[in-house]
Amino acid sequence: MKPNVVMIMVDQMRFDCLSVAGHPVVETPNIDQLAHDGVRFTNAYTATPTCVPARAAVMTGMSQRSHGRVGYQERVHWDYPHMLPEEMSRAGYHTQCIGKMHVYPTRNLCGFHNVVLHDGYLHHNRMKNTPVHESFDQTDDYLPWLRERLGGHRDLSDLGLDCNASAVSRPWHLPEEYHPTNWVVTQSIDFLRRRDPRKPFFLKMSFVRPHPPFDPPQAYFDYYMSLDIDEPVIGDWASGDDPTGEGLLPTTGGGKVPKQRLKRARAAYYALINHIDDQIGRFMQTLIEYQLYYNTVFLFVSDHGELLGDHNLLRKALAYEGSAKVPFILADPGNQLGLRRGETCDKVVELRDIMPTILDAGKVSIPDTVEGESVIPLAQGQELEWREYIHGEHAYGSLSHHYIANGKEKYIWYSQSGEEQYFDLEKDPYELKNLIQDQEVSEKVAELRKTLIEELEGREEGYTDGTKLIVGKSAQTILKNV
Repeated sequence: MKPNVVMIMVDQMRFDCLSVAGHPVVETPNIDQLAHDGVRFTNAYTATPTCVPARAAVMTGMSQRSHGRVGYQERVHWDYPHMLPEEMSRAGYHTQCIGKMHVYPTRNLCGFHNVVLHDGYLHHNRMKNTPVHESFDQTDDYLPWLRERLGGHRDLSDLGLDCNASAVSRPWHLPEEYHPTNWVVTQSIDFLRRRDPRKPFFLKMSFVRPHPPFDPPQAYFDYYMSLDIDEPVIGDWASGDDPTGEGLLPTTGGGKVPKQRLKRARAAYYALINHIDDQIGRFMQTLIEYQLYYNTVFLFVSDHGELLGDHNLLRKALAYEGSAKVPFILADPGNQLGLRRGETCDKVVELRDIMPTILDAGKVSIPDTVEGESVIPLAQGQELEWREYIHGEHAYGSLSHHYIANGKEKYIWYSQSGEEQYFDLEKDPYELKNLIQDQEVSEKVAELRKTLIEELEGREEGYTDGTKLIVGKSAQTILKNV
């Protein structure tokens, strides 16, 4: 039988928040086990670092120019000719998603045989004027489950934490078994019981955390609050001003956040990751009990990161490492794919590579619409030609931008202001020094700028005439000419 495939997808997890990556505080022994049983990709990026466009890349294998989502916008239909779960289903896999999808319509199966859904708190389906068939009460599976056990008055907002509040935190107020993280694993274990044993399975186990609200169970929160929490990195280019007091607001994107508040938020964020890791361990142990573990290939990834106070910024969407770089691990405990084990790969990979990788693992044909590449040959140690860089972008109002990253350096262009940044990632992995005015790297900057011009040539926004970048062209979240 073909191998089972489990894609473990977390939301808003930084690339560096792994013990195996050398993080000084956070503990991730079970994810480390996956890295030990496979290959960790150290230069994995999300081209469009927010939930909806990032997940479009995962599900279609396309670049943002082809799937058309270059910013965050709700209520745009997912009508792609080929999506990952659909191709796996057609190839004979029993397919299931548990947890977050963040697609439209909300209950769009996207080719899965079944979806047990919890997208977290999404504003568009919580509004009281939302049509009944699109409302949270009609589309979510977690909250009815919770209310059946603890009463109909329970809600996602009981803690008083906004779903985009990266600067505030507090412990989960109910027994741990009712936390959304535990729920995803509980439902995933139940899928193992109910799956069709005649077929291999493809399971997308999709966690809402460590995306806010930062609400880890009390034991995890207490543990991390007892530690010396590392402080965010601040580049010499970062703004230290906050004239309007933006940093005092719960859903701030940056500014001067009170020191103790930020420490609590960082501790809670690490605690959420540790909590997820323990629950992944719970699932792995159950796979062993079902005698499925060594016939299962795992891909662990996040849709984007979290700035977590770096450069006096919070949340995501921007091109800096904390936001755009993600953990990416391909694991094969049974050594079915012939991967190098316990090693790293520094080639530049992107979320568009997930679909062809999983199809390749399942010996499923890869549609012509897919623009990513399977990373399995890289993980096997094969010498092959690979992309030299990633072009990323995000429509983000006055901070709309594009970036070129090749694992060694990064060039960022803010399309509305014309501001440019250049970082030497080999010498300065946390982007502490903007070298854009340094004459010693002017040729490298010019080359990366030329690369961006080539990427943007012909784009409907008019960002370039083919020879130079044009500042001030209107950025849009959804491309029309796709």
